[in-house]
Amino acid sequence: MSIHKRGFTLIELLVVLALIAFLSTVSVLALGSARESSRDSKRLSDLKQLQGSLEWYYTNVGSYPVAPTGVALGIDANGTSCLDKDGGFEAKADCDMNSDDTYMGIVPVDPGSYNYIYNSVDGASYTVVATLEGQINNLGPGNITLSPSGIQ
Repeated sequence: MSIHKRGFTLIELLVVLALIAFLSTVSVLALGSARESSRDSKRLSDLKQLQGSLEWYYTNVGSYPVAPTGVALGIDANGTSCLDKDGGFEAKADCDMNSDDTYMGIVPVDPGSYNYIYNSVDGASYTVVATLEGQINNLGPGNITLSPSGIQ
């Protein structure tokens, strides 16, 4: 009478575990790249929204908000940054999005660990600097600049 043992050998188990580890690593790397691309796409979308709001502000006020030393947009302990007629980019506890004086109810914040830096020395022009993690639409990686003429 012969006895047959059923089950996997140690080598078979190690091969399967190695294959699972390899597939997991590839999945994590692909997901990280997709997240980077998603954050960069949001940055470009945010800059286009900022450009539209700043041009609307300029059309109604006659100049861009003045911030000669540069200001990190959307970052303030006092509340959410708004773009309004009275003071340009201001931190408020509650942005009134229904007011005719509000050009951007909630100023977007960088989706990663960077900041959007707005600068306008005299109100005649402006720059908003953002940082891309990868390359998208022939831009980046690194700092890109929004100005009245577009994104470069």
